[in-house]
Amino acid sequence: MSDKRKTIAFVFLDGVGIGPDDASVNPFFAADLPVLSSMFGNVIPSSGNSSVVREHYALVPLDANLNVEGLPQSGTGQTALFTGINAAEHIGKHFGPYPYSTLLPVIEEHNFFRRIHESGKQFYFANAYPKQFFDYAKKHSRRLTVTTLACMLSGLPLHTADDLRDGIAISADITNERWGELGYPDIVPISEEEAGRRFAGLASEHDFVLFEYFLTDHAGHKQDMKNAVRILERFDGFLHGFRDAMDESTLLVMTSDHGNIEDLRTKTHTRNKVPLWVYGDDSAQFIQGLTSITDLAIKILRRLHVA
Repeated sequence: MSDKRKTIAFVFLDGVGIGPDDASVNPFFAADLPVLSSMFGNVIPSSGNSSVVREHYALVPLDANLNVEGLPQSGTGQTALFTGINAAEHIGKHFGPYPYSTLLPVIEEHNFFRRIHESGKQFYFANAYPKQFFDYAKKHSRRLTVTTLACMLSGLPLHTADDLRDGIAISADITNERWGELGYPDIVPISEEEAGRRFAGLASEHDFVLFEYFLTDHAGHKQDMKNAVRILERFDGFLHGFRDAMDESTLLVMTSDHGNIEDLRTKTHTRNKVPLWVYGDDSAQFIQGLTSITDLAIKILRRLHVA
């Protein structure tokens, strides 16, 4: 790959840890995930096999406990992931699902979304939001996830139903299935593969594009194996479309904020490490030195020549 162009497609998978190789409790081993497996050396991450490194793909475990006792939470985990600052240590505890009030200045100043945008690079958050979300956000501006807060505090736009309809955004459920229920009967469902191709197209047009898939965390909390398998297999279809359409200049980076879905014996989050998947040229070089979710922000900025 030429050093003149570095494109990153980042997929944030909420609540995905590295669990046991046991299909009775870990939906990663109950689901049919041919694309995820084939992209990463036929390895599905497990507590007994969580690392594979080749030049064009890599899978390594990252610590999400942040040197703080207790169960990791989304507010502090996502802040750490998107700023590079150990948010749990900063406030002395894990906290979530929304960030602790004293973390708002940290998110505003240090999130790498802002740094990419202010450097002149093209940042793109692909998720689309319905009108109901924007109405809620006006009344509850502090009860938002770190991803949405980081964008809003950085002056970056959140995409609407019109953007989804125009094919320049992606539904949080990948296939648009729920939009009819939300009052948008004209937004028709699409295949997982089509959504993945759309994500690849957005990546080819921007320096950094982000997609957040939070249904993995919801599935873990529900402890419903059938639903968890469906959520993962839908994502595998998304990867299929992305892989087949991705530009050779794009590096795919996927990781999480804490464990959850990988062990359906518990309704809570876990202290398991989280997987970092990297696919594309120079994957082996990209993962060097990465051991914690706090390490990823600076690595992304350096690849984009922002830091």
